[in-house]
Amino acid sequence: MSELPHDYTHIYLEQPGEPEVMQLTRSPLPVPSAGQVLIRNRAAGVNGPDIKQRMGVYPPPPGASPIIGLEVAGEICALGEGVTQWQLGDKVCALVPGGGYGEYSLTYAEHCLPIPQGFSEVQAAALPETFFTVWGNLFMRAGLKAGETVLIHGGSGGIGSTAISLAKHLGATVIATTGQDAKRDYCAGLGAHLVVNYNTQNFVEEVMAFTQGKGVNVVFDIAGGDFINLNLQALALDGRMVSVSTQRSGKAEVNILQLMAKRIVWTGSTLRPQSVAAKAEIAKQLREQVWPLLDSQQIVPHICATFPLAEVAKAHALMQSGEHRGKVVLTL
Repeated sequence: MSELPHDYTHIYLEQPGEPEVMQLTRSPLPVPSAGQVLIRNRAAGVNGPDIKQRMGVYPPPPGASPIIGLEVAGEICALGEGVTQWQLGDKVCALVPGGGYGEYSLTYAEHCLPIPQGFSEVQAAALPETFFTVWGNLFMRAGLKAGETVLIHGGSGGIGSTAISLAKHLGATVIATTGQDAKRDYCAGLGAHLVVNYNTQNFVEEVMAFTQGKGVNVVFDIAGGDFINLNLQALALDGRMVSVSTQRSGKAEVNILQLMAKRIVWTGSTLRPQSVAAKAEIAKQLREQVWPLLDSQQIVPHICATFPLAEVAKAHALMQSGEHRGKVVLTL
């Protein structure tokens, strides 16, 4: 490994605002604490929470880097005390508590995963945030199993794309929604058995027709708001609903009687504030159950666009436009 620099380039956010508020600056290189590693980033994923942080509505949790960015890929260039599972020079992708939009970032050794066989660093950087989110919610919290039917909202985004691919490859029947007819083929290509345009079709009616009146076993919801009661209508008896975002609204007027009558379990989570141990458990399960699908190229993330770090404003503008299919990635 070459000698590390004293400082490094990263994105700086003086105040919340439009994409143009993000600027490049230099700061002293961070040093890993016990259990942590320093990664020389080659690529960093762009995610919905990044947009919210830039706009000032998703502050980093206590102790996390204030620099935007939650997932990276690159090589380990420094080890904190007690780290034995990684060596200097190991190529990894990682969930980071912040700081992804820079040449270097710190994270916990337990939150790193090997770059899958045959994957570029750009592809690998598109994995951690979405795969941790989908696995932790759709499979660990909602308990989706082979043979069940799942309704996945926002199927063409980074989270939705991952949810469709994983659910299909692990044996579930997938119904996906999108807001544009132009995105139907994309969702179907990922493995969705039925794709519904929620702007022109009644997705509850479509779900009930497809399931012969039974409804779905699981709803994976990124919408919130007015979709919540519709989701309850689309769920089968003993169904489960997991909320992972609130793109339509963070508030909903819920028909509790319907939830009671169908014995529905409604759960949800946000990833970033979870404990180091909780994220480590997700990483462990991903390595055991999902990484073989990636190593064998059965699942490959779709990269919609890449931008150099200096053009991060363009990356955020694309994300906010809703025109992307799959992931947006920054290169370093």
